[in-house]
Amino acid sequence: MINLASNELKFLAGVGPKRADLLNKELDIFTFEDLLYYFPYKYIDRSKFYTVRELQSDTAYVQLKGKITRFETVGTGHAQRLTALFSDHTGSIELVWFKGIKYVLGQYKVNEEYIVFGKPSLFNGRINMAHPEIDKIQDADEKQKIVLQGFYNTTEKMKTNFLNSKAIQKIMFNLISSLHEKVPETLPGYLVSQFKLMSLHEALVNIHFPSSASQLSRARQRLKFEELFYIQLSLLRTAKIRNQQSRGFRFEHVGDAFTQFYKQHLTFELTNAQKKVIREIRADVGSGKQMNRLLQGDVGSGKTLVALMVMLLAIDNGFQACIMAPTEILATQHYETILAFLSEMNLNVGLLTGSTKKKERGQLHEQLQSGSLHILIGTHALLEDNVQFNNLGLVVIDEQHRFGVAQRAKLWAKNDQAPHILVMTATPIPRTLAMTIYGDLEVSVIDELPPGRKPIQTYHYYENKRNSVYRFIRKEIDEGRQIYIVYPLIEESENLDFQNLTEGFGQLKEVFPDYKLSMVHGKLKPAEKDEAMRRFASGETQIMVATTVIEVGVNVPNASVMIIESAQRFGLSQLHQLRGRVGRGADQSYCILLTPFELGKETRKRMEIMTRTNDGFEIAEADLKMRGPGDIEGTQQSGLPFNLKIADLAHDSQMLQFARNVANDLLDHDPLLQHPEHFVLTKQLQKKQKEAVDWKKIS
Repeated sequence: MINLASNELKFLAGVGPKRADLLNKELDIFTFEDLLYYFPYKYIDRSKFYTVRELQSDTAYVQLKGKITRFETVGTGHAQRLTALFSDHTGSIELVWFKGIKYVLGQYKVNEEYIVFGKPSLFNGRINMAHPEIDKIQDADEKQKIVLQGFYNTTEKMKTNFLNSKAIQKIMFNLISSLHEKVPETLPGYLVSQFKLMSLHEALVNIHFPSSASQLSRARQRLKFEELFYIQLSLLRTAKIRNQQSRGFRFEHVGDAFTQFYKQHLTFELTNAQKKVIREIRADVGSGKQMNRLLQGDVGSGKTLVALMVMLLAIDNGFQACIMAPTEILATQHYETILAFLSEMNLNVGLLTGSTKKKERGQLHEQLQSGSLHILIGTHALLEDNVQFNNLGLVVIDEQHRFGVAQRAKLWAKNDQAPHILVMTATPIPRTLAMTIYGDLEVSVIDELPPGRKPIQTYHYYENKRNSVYRFIRKEIDEGRQIYIVYPLIEESENLDFQNLTEGFGQLKEVFPDYKLSMVHGKLKPAEKDEAMRRFASGETQIMVATTVIEVGVNVPNASVMIIESAQRFGLSQLHQLRGRVGRGADQSYCILLTPFELGKETRKRMEIMTRTNDGFEIAEADLKMRGPGDIEGTQQSGLPFNLKIADLAHDSQMLQFARNVANDLLDHDPLLQHPEHFVLTKQLQKKQKEAVDWKKIS
C-alpha cells in the first residue's frame, strides 16, 4: 500500500526535486497526501464543442475543433507576440501567445487538425484567445473522457516555471493512476452507510476527475461533510471533556458588592437582553464547572456593564477579576467607565498598560498579591510573568480576536485552578463562523440597545457632494455636537489614489478655520494620542480626524456625526464598527460614507447594505458571504481549528449544522470515542490536531 502521508512529492512521476521545491514553497505541498487534498477551485465542461461562429467576447471557457492556417510573429524583444489564425467550417479566430513562442512554433504545424481550449476575449474589434491549450486530435481522445476539467490555483512564480493549472492536472493524473489500492476510509463505516456518503477513495478521484456532474456533487458533499464533521467533533469533544473534568470556582453567594451596586448605584434599568445574559452567566459560575462563555453584543449594547456585574459577583465570593483589552485606549476607556460606575463604592480598581510608571506598577503588583486590588484592567501587560494575582476567579477578554492564542493561554496559568472566562466582542460574528471558531463555548447575545438610543441614519454620498457634507458638519457643530472624520491611510501611497489623513487634516483646517481639530493615528506616541483623545472627549476640540484607531475605545456621547472618507476601502464589519462610535447619546446621530463615483459592483452592494440596516449580525453575515471567512476581521488570528480546504462557511451553513448534529449524537453515545468503530476518529483527530494550534483552553 502506498503511504500517501509519508511519500515525498519529488518521487511522484512528473514532479522531481525542482518542481517539488516549488510546490513546497508556493503551496505548502510536501507529500502525495498534501497534493491529493489540493482541490480544484472550479470546473469547466469539456464535453461540448463550440464553433467559431458561436463565440462571443463574454463567453466562458470553450473548446473548438479546426486547423491552424497560418502563424505570424509581431514585434521584437519583450514586445514580441505570436499570432495564429485558427479556422473551422464557420469562420476564423486569432490565437495569441506572448511567451513560449519557440515552443509553440516547434510543437504545432499549419494545416493539421487540433482541439483548442481557452477563453475568448475582444481585442481591436476581433475575438481572440490568448495562450490556449492545444491538443492533437489523437491526443485529445483520452482527454475527452474528462467531462469536467478541474482548474487549480497557482502562483505567478509557478506559472513562470511552467507549473500552471494544466501541469498540476497532469501531475494529479499521475498520482491518481498510482493509487493501485483504495485510499483508507477516514470515517466509521456505519456513518458512510447511514448517510449514503461516497467512499473517501471515490470522492478523491471524482473531486479531481469527475465522471459526471452528479458524481462531482457527491464527492464535494462527502469531503465537505468530513471536513466540517471533524471540526465539530473536535470542538464538542473538548467542551464535553472540559465540562466533565474541569472544576470551576463556585460563585454561589450574591453579596454586598453586587447588591449595593444594583440597588443603589445603577441609575437606569438594565435591558431585558442584559438581564437574560446575566442569568446565563450566573448559572455558569454557580455550577461548580469552569465557565467559557462568548458574549456578543453590538456597539453600545452594554457588554461592559454586564462584565462589571459578573466581576462584582466574583468579588462577593472572595475572588479578584481582570479585564484584558487589545489597546491602551480601550483599556483606559474600560477603566474610566468602571471607575465612574463604582465611584461611591469602596472597591479598588487598577489600570496596567505599557505606559504605567514603574512606581505605580510596583504598587499594583503588591496590591494584587495581597488581594487588596479587586479589579485589574489592562492590555498585554497583564500577561507579564511578574503580574501575580492573590486569587484570580474571573478573566474578561475584550475584542479577543486581537490576541494570539499563546497570549490568551498565559492568563489561564495565573491560577492553580482555571478562572472563569468571559470573552466579549462587539464584532457580530455570523452564526456559521461562531459555530466553527467558538463551537466549544457557550454563547450569549445582547441583541437589544438601551432605551432612548436612536438608530443611526447612514447616507452614501459621492465626493461631488463634499460641500454639502461640510455645510452639514457646520450645522451640527453650531448646535453643540462633535464630528469624527476617518481616513484609511496615514501617509500618501503611490499605489492608492485616495486622500490620506495628513493631507486631509491640512485641508480640513482650511475649510473649518473657526473650529478646533484633533488628529489621532497609530504612529503617534501614546501620550500624544491620549492627549488628543482627551481634548476631544472633553469638548475642547470639535472635530476628531483619525484613522481606524478610533474603531474601538472612544466613547463620546456628544459626537453625533461619523464621516468615513474613501469608504470603498473598508470592509462591511469595519464600517459598522466605525459607525458605532456615534449614536451613544440621546441626540440623533449620522454616518456619512464618502466615495468616488466609479465603484465596483460589490462596493456598491456594501454601501447599499450599510445605508439599509444597522443590524450588526445581518452585516456580519453579508460580509462573510462577500469576503469569505479568511478575510473577516480576526478569524485568521484566532484560527479555525483545522484548515478548510473545500467547505465554505458562507454557503455551507446547513451542512455545518448537520455535521454538528451528527458529532453531538455520536459523542452522546461515546464521549471518549472508546468504541472500536471510533478508533478511526481518534486517529484522525490526533493527526489533524498536530497541524492545528492548541487553543482549546481559552478560546
